[in-house]
Amino acid sequence: MGRIGAGELILVLVLALVIFGPSKLPEIGKAVGKGLREFKNATKGIDSDPEEANEGDKK
Repeated sequence: MGRIGAGELILVLVLALVIFGPSKLPEIGKAVGKGLREFKNATKGIDSDPEEANEGDKK
């Protein structure tokens, strides 16, 4: 029930195109990608040992 199929994904992309326009979509995609990358890097530091995380910051 919580899975997104191809039809739903296409519908969301078409709605985003209509709402934001073709000129804004690359900017929005870049911002989302950057946010996900920062979140991934932040959570990687949480999973590891605090001492190891501090050593990674010094590099």
